[in-house]
Amino acid sequence: MKRLLITLCLAWLTLPATADLVIHKEKSLYRNIIVNQTAGKRCLVFSVKRELRNQTCIDTRDPDRIIFPYVKMTFAGLLANATPKRALMIGLGGGTISNVLIDVFPELEIDLVEVDRAVVKVAREYFDFVENERTQVHVVDGRVFTRRAVANGEKYDLIILDALTGEYIPEHLMTLEFMEEVASLLTDEGVVVSNTFEGSALYDYESATYEAAFGPFLNLKMPHTGNRVIVATRSTLPDNQTLTENARMLQPRFDKYDLVLEDYVARFDRTPDWNPGTRALTDQYSPANLLRSRTR
Repeated sequence: MKRLLITLCLAWLTLPATADLVIHKEKSLYRNIIVNQTAGKRCLVFSVKRELRNQTCIDTRDPDRIIFPYVKMTFAGLLANATPKRALMIGLGGGTISNVLIDVFPELEIDLVEVDRAVVKVAREYFDFVENERTQVHVVDGRVFTRRAVANGEKYDLIILDALTGEYIPEHLMTLEFMEEVASLLTDEGVVVSNTFEGSALYDYESATYEAAFGPFLNLKMPHTGNRVIVATRSTLPDNQTLTENARMLQPRFDKYDLVLEDYVARFDRTPDWNPGTRALTDQYSPANLLRSRTR
């Protein structure tokens, strides 16, 4: 018996220290929200029917470390406009992207749009979401916000689209009508940076929709991530020399985040890689619910 107890104790002591510990769980109006804690990492998880999806993760021992590659890829969009004064972000998550933007651009003002009040609360309580006089949180659907902003004549130098349900982007935030609203909110040099996915069967439809709304755009994909970031503008896309110059100008601000902006310049693709005959998604034609679970 003593030997058995010793064996059980040793087995318990050698269990992985990184097993997930649920430190918060709630059911909001839109989804199940979970906050998991592991050794040195805390993650915001949206529970969907098939699986759990991490939306935001932070390194609790090194808060400046950016864990998700797609977040780093999102900041590559700044190379198309390196001096934003006013930004709009649709989809808050844990607030990582907005926190970095507020830090690296001391004069930037951001409108943060999040449909789920519970997500805002969790970002505040568990992910060090920064709120100050330069950030304004709007708890409202992103489509509703953009329509009101258009009606009020609002303009932004930077618009980041990062609204995810846990499965994919909400269908009404993928259509041509929505993208045209977003385009009309841009200043002359403003850019849209959108987080999407490389392997979705919606790839061609998304691409056709962005092209219809903005014309040619920059396509950023990185190996082993599964993500792609679209960078679009109403004006002429900057050439690689301009992207490189902006990367070198901004780099000192991003050093502490272990992010090398110039690495992304060569990864930007300007050549369409989708079926040119694909129909753009519209409010009347949006088969996103049928396609999002398939792969390309």
